[in-house]
Amino acid sequence: MSAAPSSGSRSWEFPTGHGGWESVIGLEIHVQLSTQTKMFCGCRVTFGELPNTHVCPVCLGHPGVLPVCNEKAIQYATRIALALDCRIAEHTVFHRKNYFYPDLPKAYQISQYDQPLGLSGHLAVELEDGGRFTVGITRVHMEEDAGKLIHAGGASGRIDGADHSLVDFNRGGTPLVEIVTEPDIHTPDQARAFLIQLRSLVEQLGVSDVNMEEGSLRCDANVSVRRPGDPFGTKTELKNMNSFRFLHRGLEAEIERQVGTLEAGETVVQQTVHFDPATGTVSTLRSKEEAHDYRYFPEPDLTPIDLDAQYVERLRESLPELPAARKERLMEQYDLPPRDAAALSGNKLLGDYFEELAAAAGDARSAANWVLGDLSAYLNASGVEVADCPVKAAHLAELLGLVDDGTLSGKMAKEVFETMTSTGKDAKTIVAEKGLGQISDSGELEAIVARIVAANPGPAEEFRQGREKVLGFFVGQVMKETRGQANPQIVNDLLRKRLGAPGA
Repeated sequence: MSAAPSSGSRSWEFPTGHGGWESVIGLEIHVQLSTQTKMFCGCRVTFGELPNTHVCPVCLGHPGVLPVCNEKAIQYATRIALALDCRIAEHTVFHRKNYFYPDLPKAYQISQYDQPLGLSGHLAVELEDGGRFTVGITRVHMEEDAGKLIHAGGASGRIDGADHSLVDFNRGGTPLVEIVTEPDIHTPDQARAFLIQLRSLVEQLGVSDVNMEEGSLRCDANVSVRRPGDPFGTKTELKNMNSFRFLHRGLEAEIERQVGTLEAGETVVQQTVHFDPATGTVSTLRSKEEAHDYRYFPEPDLTPIDLDAQYVERLRESLPELPAARKERLMEQYDLPPRDAAALSGNKLLGDYFEELAAAAGDARSAANWVLGDLSAYLNASGVEVADCPVKAAHLAELLGLVDDGTLSGKMAKEVFETMTSTGKDAKTIVAEKGLGQISDSGELEAIVARIVAANPGPAEEFRQGREKVLGFFVGQVMKETRGQANPQIVNDLLRKRLGAPGA
C-alpha cells in the first residue's frame, strides 16, 4: 500500500483542505537517557562501537540473572516528567511487555504499563507564525531499549529484500523514557513544532543528548482523519521518524493516503506503516498491536518504586530555567521581540552566549542580531557547536565596540568577523594587520568629496534637478576611493552639503 509523493513543503490547513477532512495526531517519543550504564545492568551505554561488545548475561536475558534498576535513570525520568508538569506517581512499577522479535533477547521488554512514573502533563507550543496551542501529555514512563537489527544484502537496508539480518545488542537495555501525548495535534506543522520544542526542553534538562541521527530521540506518530465533529477515525502508526523534516513529510503522506482511501469509499485499516523519504510514500509494516497483545504483567524481579514527596521536591528544585520561562525573561530583561527570544531560549548554549555578549557589549538588541545572524550562519555552515566556536563572546563584544566607536562600519565588521572565525585572532589585531578602520575624519573626507563632485558635474547637476537616487552614485565613488572605509553617514552629510538640496 502506498501513496503518491507529497510536495514536502505544503502545510495542511484543515478543515478547508481535502474537502473538510481533519487530521488527528498523537505522538510517542522515545528519549534515550544519558546515563553511563544501562537500565538494569552495569554495561556501559555506548554508540558506534564494535557490535555486541557491551553486553552481559543480564541485558542478554540469560537464565537465573536478576535486573537492578538504575537510580540515575529514575532521576532523569522524573526530571522530564516534572518539566512537562506531570503528576508524579508516589508508587510505580515495572511490567513485562511480551513479544518476540530478534532484537529482544528476553522475548519481553521491561517497561511500565498501568502505573507509569508521570501522568497528565502538558506542553505549551508556539508556532513560527506566533500561534500557540497546548498538547496534553498522557504519560511519561520508563523502559529499556531493544537491540539494533541490521538487514544486509538488500538495496534499501530494510528487511524487505535483505539476504539476512544481523543484531547488535549494545543498545539493548539502554534506559529510555517514553512520552505519550494526547491527540491534540492536528497538522504536520504542529507536530514538527511540538517535537522541536520538546527536544529543546529535554536537552536543556541535561538528561539526554537528543541526537536524532544516533537514535537518542525517536518519534512514532498515531494518525487518523475524520470530518470535524465526528468520532475519531481508525488510526495508523507511523514508525521511527528520526528527523523533524521526515516527521512532517511522513505525516503529510499518511494523511493524504487516508483521505484518499476514505474518499474512494474504502476503509482505513489499523496498521503500522513506514515512510520512505526517498519516494515520499508510506507502506505497510505490520498489523497494529493492541495492549492486550503484549500480555502485560508486573515484573517479578523488580521491586516497586516509591517516590516520597521530599525526593520529588528536591528534583523539582534542581530543574534549570526552562525554555518557556527563559523566553519570557529575555523579552522582559532585554526588550527582545518574541521571535528572537524564542530562538535564543530554544538553544541553551546559544542563549548563554547571547547573555554573556549582551553583558559585555552593553547593547542587547545588537548582541541578539549578531548571535542570530552572522554567528548562527557561521555555526550552521561550518557544523561547529556553540561551545567550540573560535569567536568567544568577549571577542565578539570587542568587535561590536569597534562598530560603536566608529572604528568599523557594519560591513567592515562582518569582514573582520569572518577573519576571526577562520584565524581565531581578535578584532583589534585583524584591524591593525589589514589596515582597516573606518575613516571618520571630516576634513579628510570633505577633500575627497569635493574632488569627486568636481569631477562629475553631470551627475551633480542631475541631483540638483531633483534626482535623489544620484546620491548613491557619489557615495559609491567615495567608498571606492576609500576602499569602503569611509563613514557612510559622514559621507552622506558632506555630499548633501556640497551638492545642495535636490530640486533647489
